[in-house]
Amino acid sequence: MTRHKQARDKDDKSGKADREETKNNKSGKMKRSIYEKELQKLQVELCHLQEWVKATGARIIIVFEGRDAAGKGGTIKAITERVSPRVFRVVALPAPSDRQKTQMFMQRYVEQFPAAGEIVIFDRSWYNRAGVEWVMGFVDKGRYRNFLRLCPEIERYIVDAGIMLIKVWLEVGMEEQERRFAARVEDPLRQWKLSPMDVESYSRWYDYSRARDAMLDATDTKHAPWVLVRTDDKRRGRLNCISHLLKTIPYKKPKRRNVKLPARVDKNAYDDQRPLRKRTFVESRY
Repeated sequence: MTRHKQARDKDDKSGKADREETKNNKSGKMKRSIYEKELQKLQVELCHLQEWVKATGARIIIVFEGRDAAGKGGTIKAITERVSPRVFRVVALPAPSDRQKTQMFMQRYVEQFPAAGEIVIFDRSWYNRAGVEWVMGFVDKGRYRNFLRLCPEIERYIVDAGIMLIKVWLEVGMEEQERRFAARVEDPLRQWKLSPMDVESYSRWYDYSRARDAMLDATDTKHAPWVLVRTDDKRRGRLNCISHLLKTIPYKKPKRRNVKLPARVDKNAYDDQRPLRKRTFVESRY
């Protein structure tokens, strides 16, 4: 790729972003500049939360559920992009293997639960049983009803074990979901997000709505309540979600000691770049 083409592509992307910004302003969606300013403030607080979790040995689970294209990935990225993956651990399990299908349903999720000083974020969770598995016919009515009956009891055990459990449902409207699916069809950078299951879910809007309602009725409990976030405006949705998490977790801003970099030791100094001159570096294309 020539530098001229690279510059042209960069200008095209910039122009596309500007057009999107103008369109969002007309539709009442949050401006990017405001979003990025507010997000930075919240991400600073997430760093404080991280230090508190490490210092106290807290164990936290955050479950993200919602319709396809509701914005789970973008919300999780906004939460985790400025913190350590050793503290904020994202779990997005694939479809169960043949062996896992014979295990207790919750077993493969329990294996991912946090140890002291960890926040585990589930990008979809055991609630697959009440959502995609039920709607798509991967589970029979008996096991589905058993899940809805037993899930609150299992979550009580989780909470009683000292783990903070936060459950977030992202809700996107029908028109906005259609717009996002259409964008995925056209954009090669997003096409990987459009799985055959996503396409099928698009046609089953009301089946998923009924499954959502039944799930919330059965599992929205005092010890493990659901909170809902509207995400037709992705930026507002992300900010509102992060703000809620920070409000829910009783963290305190840690006292940090002043750090002063020590002087470099020159005792064994040498030209450490010279040995690298005979090594192979990548081509400088940029």
